[in-house]
Amino acid sequence: MKKELKPGTLLYPVPVVLVTCAGKKSGANIITIAWTGIICSDPPMVSISVRPHRHSSSIIKESGEFVINVPTEDMLEKTDRCGTTSGRYHDKFDEIGLTPMEASKVRAPLIGECPVNLECVVQEVKELGAHDVFLAEVVAAHADDDVLEDDEIQISKAMPLVFCPPTSEYWSLKEKIGEYAFTS
Repeated sequence: MKKELKPGTLLYPVPVVLVTCAGKKSGANIITIAWTGIICSDPPMVSISVRPHRHSSSIIKESGEFVINVPTEDMLEKTDRCGTTSGRYHDKFDEIGLTPMEASKVRAPLIGECPVNLECVVQEVKELGAHDVFLAEVVAAHADDDVLEDDEIQISKAMPLVFCPPTSEYWSLKEKIGEYAFTS
């Protein structure tokens, strides 16, 4: 038997990322995002959803670009603090202890401690109730050598975080249990 629940954000887990942005007048900022995902493979495109009142939302709308930085599970405390501290009043790079690095295609910085970074250029913004969705093309990708094997990211080395919206919990990914089309 199944029980019908109130519609909500019951899709889980979802990736946890640190999104960086930089405006012409404002400095660089970091926001923790769990509402993110791949939306197209050719060209490579992603989406992030940001509440319109958040400081980063106006910066991304003005600049038209951002960087998705994938934190590791050992960055959990810093990742959570980036989501609970306002960049409107705080320099998160300095106060939380993260390293900004120059990106190759966009003005927003990469986060040095994150092993994977995706430079993104906004193609479209959709206003959807509580969130604005930024649809963006990935124009450059970076990965630390120590998480690569044959130029492919090894999840066991990158150790990304995931978030489970129904319970507001962070989780880690521990092991591979199969591959696409393994039943074929």
